[in-house]
Amino acid sequence: MVTHVATLDVPRHLVEYLARLLAAHRRRIGTPKGSRALGPFRQAVLVLRWFRDRGCVHCLARDAGVSQATGYRYLHEGIDVLADQAPGLHEVLNRCRREGVTHVILDGTLIESDRLARVRDHGNDLWFSQKHKAFGGNFQFLSAPDGTPLWVSDAEPGSTPDITAARIHALPVLYRTAADGGQGSAAPTGSGRRSAGLMSQ
Repeated sequence: MVTHVATLDVPRHLVEYLARLLAAHRRRIGTPKGSRALGPFRQAVLVLRWFRDRGCVHCLARDAGVSQATGYRYLHEGIDVLADQAPGLHEVLNRCRREGVTHVILDGTLIESDRLARVRDHGNDLWFSQKHKAFGGNFQFLSAPDGTPLWVSDAEPGSTPDITAARIHALPVLYRTAADGGQGSAAPTGSGRRSAGLMSQ
């Protein structure tokens, strides 16, 4: 067996940020000190390695000196802790208005996944997208005019059309926000994307 030293290609302050979130999460759920196989910092490294390289969890767990089951548990815990930091749609739109953003762009995408065993009433796979010819989840996302991502919705099955997912997760709030801002517009911008005005006239 050959060992080697590797460098995680993310800023150290990002690892420390996630480690603080994980430490706070452990305190919140009452995890006894010293009862975990990995401390918050090493768990943060495992999680960020997965985000950075999408390596197999078995390999990440082996490198960290924990079992594969523990590796999966630590990874999912870290993802959940990060997801809890994501702002809600109302919060994002209020911040955009405060910062003078004139409009935001809504679009949808399919994040591919392994096949999921769930069938719709007419027999087609619920998580299979005919549009993309792949299994996955339909996510709606909001971006600033320059393309900076601002918000991502929960997943809908891959068979869900973009417009349906948008109506579930985003359009009612966007229409209401645009109307409150005095422009009342959420107009198609092409490729299924929609742009909603935010600024008062």
